[in-house]
Amino acid sequence: MMKKLRHTFLGTLLIAGFFTVGITDVDACTRLVYLGDNNQIITARSMDWKYDIGTNLWIFPQGMQRSGEAGDNSIKWTSKYGSVIASGYDISTTDGMNEKGLVANLLWLAESDYPAYTKEKPAISISAWAQYVLDNFASVEEAVNALDSEPFIVLTDKVPGQDRMATLHLSLSDATGDSAIIEYINGRQVIHHSKEYQVMTNSPIFSEQLALNSYWQQIGGTVMLPGTNRASDRFARASFYVNAIPKAQSSKKSLASVFGVIRNVSVPYGLSTAESPEISSTRWRTVADHKNQLYFFESALSPNTFWVNLKEIDFSKESGKVMTLPLGEEQSIIYSANATSHFKPAEPFKFQGLDNIPLNNN
Repeated sequence: MMKKLRHTFLGTLLIAGFFTVGITDVDACTRLVYLGDNNQIITARSMDWKYDIGTNLWIFPQGMQRSGEAGDNSIKWTSKYGSVIASGYDISTTDGMNEKGLVANLLWLAESDYPAYTKEKPAISISAWAQYVLDNFASVEEAVNALDSEPFIVLTDKVPGQDRMATLHLSLSDATGDSAIIEYINGRQVIHHSKEYQVMTNSPIFSEQLALNSYWQQIGGTVMLPGTNRASDRFARASFYVNAIPKAQSSKKSLASVFGVIRNVSVPYGLSTAESPEISSTRWRTVADHKNQLYFFESALSPNTFWVNLKEIDFSKESGKVMTLPLGEEQSIIYSANATSHFKPAEPFKFQGLDNIPLNNN
């Protein structure tokens, strides 16, 4: 009896801790990676925000000349790989997959603290952070090896239309099932790299997400799972379900399972919190099938899910073109099935830059 009481008391304390975290937990995006048999690797994410973030889909070919858009000391590069991406406000890359099957997802992290800007290293605007990775690397390991030395400083800026700075962390996954989470904590880059890191949500920082989730792993998801839209609860649900769904099944059934999980951790349309625009409706979801090079998009305001087939796209620097698929206000334009042929040539958007950056020369 005493053992049972101790367990109940411990559970009560831990659940109370979850509610304490929920007081400052202000975001609702989720990313997860499914590790199936026969190289069935699928990455899914939800995008939750109170306001329309003006998302469209874009095709970027190889050979594009890029700038970090962070003033005179911006990092420069030429895109090595082509990619399909989902934009934010058509000034940033928020999500996407490149032709080698590397996926990048940007999610909110209130605890982010970026380094002060100095001229000791080149800089990159946070709007181009995910695109830099998609342009330059074929795998998570390759990206982590290159970023570990911190070749640039990430600089943030205000969210368009709001008086708040963008505070984001970056997740990477690839066709082997490898994963990495990259955060800036206390001004320093922190990289979590392991195939085991299948789920990322928002606050708290990733190391604390792992610690909080350990309690629910002890209970077991078939007994009880937390059900709110707080990041810690979504982390627990996504972690359980992504590993509970069958691993040995067809590609079509694997996709159906993954869609079921990402929908389970989504927020119903119309739900919002006035003081925290990030605890809001799921506006859209993406699902990236690494093996078959399919990038699925699902808007909350469309009855259909559609996809882009990267195998059908000319990414070559010789003849590949920048193309876009307009999704309309609140991503309400309806597409269905394979929408690859609906992309039209367009001028590339310019990543949001940072002007008059204060220098710290100490």
